[in-house]
Amino acid sequence: MNTKLERYFSLALLLASLFLLYIAWGYVAPIAYDPLGPRPYPVLILGLMSGCTLFLVVRPNIKPINLGYTPKLLKHLGICLATLIGYALLFEILGFPLATAIMAFVIGKLFGGKTVHCLISGVVMGVLLYLLFDQALDVPLPLGFFK
Repeated sequence: MNTKLERYFSLALLLASLFLLYIAWGYVAPIAYDPLGPRPYPVLILGLMSGCTLFLVVRPNIKPINLGYTPKLLKHLGICLATLIGYALLFEILGFPLATAIMAFVIGKLFGGKTVHCLISGVVMGVLLYLLFDQALDVPLPLGFFK
């Protein structure tokens, strides 16, 4: 039964990636800032995703693999997913440095880090990545509360 469910999920993902590939193929930026334009990256990623999901749909039957999903692991995956969704939703409100620091702290704790180490590394990561993108790469990022 697991392999049947995997095939259905893979087929749904294949259809979604083909639909997104169709949309990405027609994308044209209003300003040409790059000789290739913005289209090749999503087309490449979605093309690879379509090919891999197609393989998962048509692959021969193999014995199921025990992935070892335990309640603790599923709880950590849920917290990780919620953290990443929260990061995406609060990115502009809190600003890049603070949102990144919080996200890095929570993910660090999920991987078993000590609280002080996760706090320090989260703050350092938020500040250094902001400086890298804003100053070195000239990519403007929201500051949120720090305006």
